[in-house]
Amino acid sequence: MKDTLTPDTPVLHARGISKFFPGTIALDDVELRLMPGEVHALLGENGAGKSTLIKCLTGAYRRDAGTLLLDGREIDPVSTADSQRLGIGTVYQEVNLLPNLTVAENLFLGRQPTRAGFIMRRQMNAEARAVLAGYGLSLDPAEPLAAYSVAIQQVIAIARAVEMSGKVLILDEPTASLDHDEVQLLFDVVRQVKARGLAVVFITHFLDQVFAISDRATVLRNGRVVGECLLAEMTQRDVVTMMLGRHLEARTKARDTGAAGKTLVEIADLGKRGLIAPFSLNIREGEVVGLAGLLGSGRTETANLIFGAVQADQGRVMLRGQEIAIKTPRDAVAHRFALCPEDRKLDGIVGDLSVRDNIILALQARQGWMRPIPRAKVEEIAQTYVRALDIRLASLDMPIRLLSGGNQQKALLARWLATNPDLLILDEPTRGIDVGAHAEIVALIEQLRADGMALLVASSELEELVAYSTRVLVLRDRQQVRELVGDQITPDNIINAIAIEEVA
Repeated sequence: MKDTLTPDTPVLHARGISKFFPGTIALDDVELRLMPGEVHALLGENGAGKSTLIKCLTGAYRRDAGTLLLDGREIDPVSTADSQRLGIGTVYQEVNLLPNLTVAENLFLGRQPTRAGFIMRRQMNAEARAVLAGYGLSLDPAEPLAAYSVAIQQVIAIARAVEMSGKVLILDEPTASLDHDEVQLLFDVVRQVKARGLAVVFITHFLDQVFAISDRATVLRNGRVVGECLLAEMTQRDVVTMMLGRHLEARTKARDTGAAGKTLVEIADLGKRGLIAPFSLNIREGEVVGLAGLLGSGRTETANLIFGAVQADQGRVMLRGQEIAIKTPRDAVAHRFALCPEDRKLDGIVGDLSVRDNIILALQARQGWMRPIPRAKVEEIAQTYVRALDIRLASLDMPIRLLSGGNQQKALLARWLATNPDLLILDEPTRGIDVGAHAEIVALIEQLRADGMALLVASSELEELVAYSTRVLVLRDRQQVRELVGDQITPDNIINAIAIEEVA
């Protein structure tokens, strides 16, 4: 099949792409049009479907529906090597080259010039030098790749991908570990690639970089396309609104927060160099403090720092007026802190353990493994929280990995509620779960607050934060930029703060 080519024909056109996993629709009828000589930003929060889409484009995943057209001709890559042969190259945040080999060997790996079975190193180095000169690099191609900075390695990876593929270049978070000058070097190379007529996909969570280098953007949310736009016609606020919800309106119901109690936790100048700027925060009993911001803004880093999952290099934490040391999660649990992490499958559940064992895990860890909780007590605790949270399961003995996403999340909440925490930290508690479980968890948050618990909730769901938060801290570029209270807590004000606009 071959479509009629016109000047407006995309280099790569993904049409109706869908991908399903057990219990999850990862992509739902997604369309992506990549034009020649354009940098196209692919935007969306964690879980929006960006990585799944890229894997479908590059053959790492088999799509369940949809077609791919390259230069108007249908293609069906079955592997990343196959997509590379077709003309689609990918460069990731972690440089996927071999640092122990030379620059030239990395550039020509698998296609080295040979004679009589021997690599012609002089010719290979000369060709490598010429290729790199085309990207503005003057360096010795006979040097090991490890001798050069990450930025230079990224440029070399781009050069390899372009030389091998030559139609589409996908850059997946290439600037995440680069400083400002290195980012500019990389952008110069991207502009050269663009000038050669390639279609470039740029994935990043830095919005200022998106507007600096990209021509067009496609925004994904919950596995669906919510919009494609020319960035010259958009503001950062427009894009943030698309990413977090196109039709956000402030809740009209009165915020029934009740009277917050005494200050439970006082955090002063807590931070870690290179990870998150120092921040201060007080959390009282009977209040929900929301953390808002885009992917990469510092929400998860804030939660992990308070819980000791990442050790701070400055600042202090006070609990009921007494300074405490939290260097590890064990310290946090001992002080009755609890954390439900963002990635429940990777950092939360223990998939092959039973639901019962997952629920009791934190309480048993706090008590000590040499003092096992009696079996009858374990059963009583597990049954209590299964009923209280309406966890749908066939048996407490079943592996937790067999539960739906929503029921896994409720089991994680049960694990921490069983420890009777004073401070409950929730990182994206409603991501990737069905509507029913979503509503139940939001109701539970509101009930826990009403019962006097202190909660810190990081979420990209603005409607939720507006509904249950007594205060909202807005983060951008890994530092706190606004605190909203009372009637200031609206989706519009949160979006304005994220997008560097004045808050009402």
